[in-house]
Amino acid sequence: MRIIHILNHVQEIGNGIVNVAVDLACLQAKTGHDVAVISAGGEFEALLAVYGVKHYYLNQSRNPINMIKAAMHYRAIVQEFQPQIVHAHMMTGIVLARTLRNGRGYALVSTVHNEFQRASLLMGLAERVIAVSKAVQTSMVQRGIPEKKLRVVRNGTLGSPRTRQLSEYQPLPLQRPAIATVAGMYKRKGIAELIAAFEQIAQDFPQVHLYLVGNGPDRELFVAQAQATSVSSRIHFEGFQPEPQRYLLSGDIFVLASHRDPCPLVLSEAREAGAAIVATQVDGIPEALDNGEAGLLVPAQDSHALAETLVKLLSSPDMLKEWKQRSQQNLDWLNVARVHQETLAVYQELITLEEEEAREMEKV
Repeated sequence: MRIIHILNHVQEIGNGIVNVAVDLACLQAKTGHDVAVISAGGEFEALLAVYGVKHYYLNQSRNPINMIKAAMHYRAIVQEFQPQIVHAHMMTGIVLARTLRNGRGYALVSTVHNEFQRASLLMGLAERVIAVSKAVQTSMVQRGIPEKKLRVVRNGTLGSPRTRQLSEYQPLPLQRPAIATVAGMYKRKGIAELIAAFEQIAQDFPQVHLYLVGNGPDRELFVAQAQATSVSSRIHFEGFQPEPQRYLLSGDIFVLASHRDPCPLVLSEAREAGAAIVATQVDGIPEALDNGEAGLLVPAQDSHALAETLVKLLSSPDMLKEWKQRSQQNLDWLNVARVHQETLAVYQELITLEEEEAREMEKV
């Protein structure tokens, strides 16, 4: 197949959408497909080149003059590469790919990552819409996307070309017991609730420390919140880390307190690392944790419930050990190779359909 992935950038900043697209492009090229990525560039260009993925630069900034230029450039790229499949991962890309498709020159696929965003309905412009969890599929149907268009391909990141074998990462000398999260510093990631929960338990567990790994626009709000507590010296803002595995291997408890989260990649990484996991019961999080078999689920936006669960784990070494073991069970389905194969199946379904339609037209 000749496949194009289109997204805003390929920067190595912990963006799950970018990580999924890069994983797919690399594995597709590795298995013999002709693959290109259209984006404004970034650090992952070097990795894509190693796997033989061609990168086309395209600035998709949303201002009228630039979009006219982007449209012209996109047409030229498609004319040169002649894709059978264009796979759009972000809003601007789907609009460009749908608007500028002449006839049925290629089949159009999209992936819905953050379905809670209003503009995610634009992803329904594709002929097949990949939902990264059953929860996302259900939400998109409720919002008006025809169910016949939707296919579920759950996220998984183990074995990613972006990372090394887990055994090759050196754990960090964190102060323990260590509670950690790896998340963008956004309100929807529940960082405020995690800090509040930590403040509630910290006096009773004077050795425990909290590590917040990630960057984002709300970081300073969370720093101010942490500094206002009496335990600020035990709350560590670590910023973006290109190797979060070092924190996952070193921590005792991994927390993901998101208000909304379609199917976070970090949960598969935390499970592989063997952390005891506490996460909120929203969107695709329960699916990523085998519906509570691999991690403890708590209500979203409830720091008291989160604190209570953390107390249980910190108070019982046996319970903590049990949930560390449970997180590492049933990992096979979280491998990126499964995501790769299921995505190719969606592509092949569309190509086969187009071939059948072409044969029917010849008969007429």
